[in-house]
Amino acid sequence: MKSEGRNQKEKKIEVGILFSTSGPYGAIGQELQNGALLAISQVNADSRFDFELVPTICDPSGDLRDYYSTCIHLLKNQGIKHVIGCYTSSSRKEIIPVFEKYDGLLWYPSHYEGFESSGNVIYTGSAPNQHIVPLMAYMLQTYGGNVCCVGSNYIWGWESNRIMREGVSACGGSVLSERYVPVGSVDVDDIVEEIIRLRPSYIFSSLIGISSETFMRSLYEARRNDTGLQSEAMPVCSNTLSEPELAKLSPCSARGHIASSVYFQSIECRENQVFIADYKKRYGGERVTSADAEAAFNASHMLAESLQKAHSDDLDSVKQALYGLEFNAPQGKIWIEPSNNHCYLTPSLGISNEFGQFDIIQSAQEPVRPDPYLVDFKSSSLVERQGASSSSSSFHVASATDRRAIQ
Repeated sequence: MKSEGRNQKEKKIEVGILFSTSGPYGAIGQELQNGALLAISQVNADSRFDFELVPTICDPSGDLRDYYSTCIHLLKNQGIKHVIGCYTSSSRKEIIPVFEKYDGLLWYPSHYEGFESSGNVIYTGSAPNQHIVPLMAYMLQTYGGNVCCVGSNYIWGWESNRIMREGVSACGGSVLSERYVPVGSVDVDDIVEEIIRLRPSYIFSSLIGISSETFMRSLYEARRNDTGLQSEAMPVCSNTLSEPELAKLSPCSARGHIASSVYFQSIECRENQVFIADYKKRYGGERVTSADAEAAFNASHMLAESLQKAHSDDLDSVKQALYGLEFNAPQGKIWIEPSNNHCYLTPSLGISNEFGQFDIIQSAQEPVRPDPYLVDFKSSSLVERQGASSSSSSFHVASATDRRAIQ
């Protein structure tokens, strides 16, 4: 554990930073940590805040036992009340009982599969109605109903594939295969061979980390000599694919994948341009931003705004202050729904290009109310979703332009 340097503000508030920056999904954990620390540095430099956030940085390396023991130390021994952390659902579920027992608040910045709501968690990443539902609607309408699902072998992959399977089946489609690999595994060749044989309408990937990168490379090699396998005819779609992952692929293998997210670096607004510039200034001009970095950045700023408004780090006071706040995030305006502690976010769909960015092809007209349990969702409405008039589900098609990586 380590703490970042402090400035001269008299009041100090310790905050836990809990991301696996090493291990099988260490690159994603680093993006999350980068976003959180960037926001904390901005808060500490801002005279509006009468306190300094002092981050205690922890790296559990993807080990669930370390997540558990680290949180006990942070909350029980150090008396820290607020922790920004976790990427995987397995790590989040491992530590929620610790937060409930020692009355801490976890600021969870990752998109996830939903079907959870805790009074000790603030969810600033997207819920399933904000990522998988619009993705399903688009893929069914554009490519058809036969899908091969592949995922990392833990709750995110299982639940994401379950939602996809139920939605596709309700619309008359078929899941031709559903395969899983252990987190961190690169043994994907058999899965790629099966996909080649089955030739689905599209591939739905909920792989994470190095497993996802290896799968994309292996699939590209299989596509090279077969026009029937090209991304235009049989695309990969995902709720996890982001700009840092594209940067690790060759330009040809990075092109043509469809991602559902509430943030892309190619979003054109002033807040995003400032976020990109600040991120590159702190971490290097060659770096790209991502939905993971943005969600952690948002969580840290919302925590700071709530602490300032509450004049206390008491959980109930902070949450009540939070419920009345809006934040101008890089993706646009966001706020928390008090009934489930999830965030109003603006879903978008993008197609990856050879420049490592996403051309945005759809975007919600306004922030969408989070529905983590999919209470308001009916699978049979998927094929009608683009024509719906409800502001919570309607999408408009935006023109896809050739956006090159922002330098």
